[in-house]
Amino acid sequence: MEGYFQICQIFKKTVAVKMRLNLIQDFFAKYINDYSIKKKFFLLYILCVLLPLILTDSVVIFTVLKRESEDKKHIMENIANSVQYSFYKSVNRGSEIAKSIYMSKYINDFLNREYINPLDYYNHYQESFKDTMIGNILGIDNTIITIYSDNSSIVNGREFKRLETIKDEDWYKYLQKSGLDKVIYFDYDTSNISSTGAKRKILFIQRLNYYNYDLREKVLKVELDCSSITRNISRMNYDNTVYICSGDYIIISNGKYGSISTRFSQFTEHDQVGFSQNVNLYGMDLDIIVMKPKFEISTELLNNLPIIILLVLINTVLPFLLFSMFNRSFTERIEELTEVFKTVESESLVMIPHVRGKDEIGSLMCNYNIMVKRTNSLIEKVYKNQIYEHEMTVARQNAELLALHSQINPHFLFNALESIRMHSIIKRELETADMVEKLSIMQRQYVDWGDDLIDVLKEIDFVYAYLGLQKYRFGDRLSYEIHVDDDCTKFRIPKLSIVTFVENACVHGIESKITPGWIFVRIYKEDDMLCLEIEDTGIGISEDLMVKLEYKMKNANISMLKERSRVGIVNACLRLNMISNKEVEYELDGDEGSGLIVQIKIPINYVL
Repeated sequence: MEGYFQICQIFKKTVAVKMRLNLIQDFFAKYINDYSIKKKFFLLYILCVLLPLILTDSVVIFTVLKRESEDKKHIMENIANSVQYSFYKSVNRGSEIAKSIYMSKYINDFLNREYINPLDYYNHYQESFKDTMIGNILGIDNTIITIYSDNSSIVNGREFKRLETIKDEDWYKYLQKSGLDKVIYFDYDTSNISSTGAKRKILFIQRLNYYNYDLREKVLKVELDCSSITRNISRMNYDNTVYICSGDYIIISNGKYGSISTRFSQFTEHDQVGFSQNVNLYGMDLDIIVMKPKFEISTELLNNLPIIILLVLINTVLPFLLFSMFNRSFTERIEELTEVFKTVESESLVMIPHVRGKDEIGSLMCNYNIMVKRTNSLIEKVYKNQIYEHEMTVARQNAELLALHSQINPHFLFNALESIRMHSIIKRELETADMVEKLSIMQRQYVDWGDDLIDVLKEIDFVYAYLGLQKYRFGDRLSYEIHVDDDCTKFRIPKLSIVTFVENACVHGIESKITPGWIFVRIYKEDDMLCLEIEDTGIGISEDLMVKLEYKMKNANISMLKERSRVGIVNACLRLNMISNKEVEYELDGDEGSGLIVQIKIPINYVL
C-alpha cells in the first residue's frame, strides 16, 4: 500500500512538471510565432550556438584563470619564502659575527680594563688584538663592526668607542626600548650632507652581557652591507618585483625603489600587490611584498592571438554560415509563397513558376499551384455571374430614378402654380404672362427625363427661372445673386440638384422671414473638386436640426423618401451620391436666425 502511494505521488509530480513545461512552451510559442523565419533562425543561432559557446568558454576561461591565479599565488609565496631565506641568511651573517664577539673573553677583558692614558690604551689594544679573531673579522665583506662601552678610559677609535657617544642615537634608543639583548634596526640617513657612507643601513645590535659579573654596559653594532643584500635578491632573477618593508619604509627591493629609502605609502601601485607575508626577525616586524607580474596576461594573449582568432572563426563564423544556408533554403521559398499570396485580392491568382524542393515547403508550393488552377476557374464563373447581377442592379437603379422623377415633378409644379395663383389674386396684373413663360421653361425640364445629367449652365437657367418666379411672389423681400466660374459651365451634374437647394432656401429660409433676405448661388473649382454653394440670409435652423439634415444628405437612400420632411433634398443628394460613388462631400454652416450655407463638393472626375 505504501509503495502504491509513492508511485501515485511520483506520477502526480511528473504530470505537474509536464504541465509546467507545456505552459512554458505555449508562452514561448505565443511570442515566437510572430517572428519571421529569418529572425527565428538568428534567434536559434544565438540561443543554441553563440550563447552556449559564450557560457562554456567563460567557464573554461574562468577555470583557467582561477587555476593560473592559484599557481601565481603559490609561485609568489615561494618567492616570498626565498627572499625571506636570503635576507635571513644575510642578517644571520651579522648574528654569527656578533656571537663570536659576544663570547670573546679577550674583548670583554679589554673593555673592562681601566687605562692610565691613551698610550696605555693603545699598547693594550695592539697586544690584545694583534693575533686574535677580532683582528681577522673586522672590516671583512664590507661589514663594519663597532663596540661601545661605558668605560671612560677607552679612546674613541674605529672599532671601539665610548657609550656616551651614542646615547642620542635612534638605534640605541630602540635597543633600550625593546628590552631585548639583540635586535636588527634599519637606519636611514635623511641628511643632505654629502658623504661616502651609505644612506641606508641594516644594523645588527647586541648587548655584550655574556659575563654576568661585569657591571659595565657594552653594546655591539654590526653594519651589514645593504647593497650586497640587494644584489643577492636581484640575482634571483624573479619576474616579480619584491619589497621588504619595515613599517612604512621600503628596506630592500629588486625593483625601482631598491636603491633609495622610500615610504611605502608613496607607492602608486598598491592594487598590483600579489602576495604579502609578515615575519618577525630579532624583534623587528617585516613585510615581504611580492608584486603581480606585469603584462603577463596581455603577453599570453598576443602570443596566442592567431589560435584565438582561428577558434573564434571556427566556433562562431562557420556555424553562422551554415545557419545562413539553411535559412536561405527556407526563407527564399516562403517569401516566394508570401508574394503570390498577396495576389488573392486580384481577379485571378498567380501561379508559382518554379517549384523547388521535395520537402514540406516544396509540397506546399505544389499544392498551391493546384489550388490556383481550381480557384481561377471558379473566379471566371463567378465573375460572369457578377456582371449579370450588376446589369440587373443598374436596371433597378434606373427604375428608382424614374420613380424619383415622378416625385419631383408634381412638387415643383405645385409650387410654381401656387406662386402664379397668389400673384394673380393679389396684384391682378398682366405680368402673369411672364410668370407663365418662366413656368413653361421649367415644365419642359420636368417632362424631358431622357438624360438625368445636364450641364451646369443649363441648370443655372432653371435657377434663374425659379428665382424669377419667386421674385414675383416675395417682391422686395427676396434678392438673389448667382456667380458661376467660366471653367465650370460644362461640368455635368444631376438635373434639378441646384434648384432643389435654392427652393429649400426660399421656402424654409426667406418665406418665414418678415424682413428682406438674400440668396447667393456660387459655383467654382477648388483643387480637384467642383464646389456648389447655396447661401441664404433667412431664419436659419437649429444646431440639432442641422446635424440631422447633414446626416440625411450623406446617407440618402430610397427608404428616406418615404418620410415627409425635406424629400427634395434627400432626392437630390441620393442622385449626387449615385454618380460620385458616395465620394461627394456635404457641409452645412449657419446659426439659428442668421441663415444657412450649404456647400457640396463633387470630385471633378465624376462630372466631366
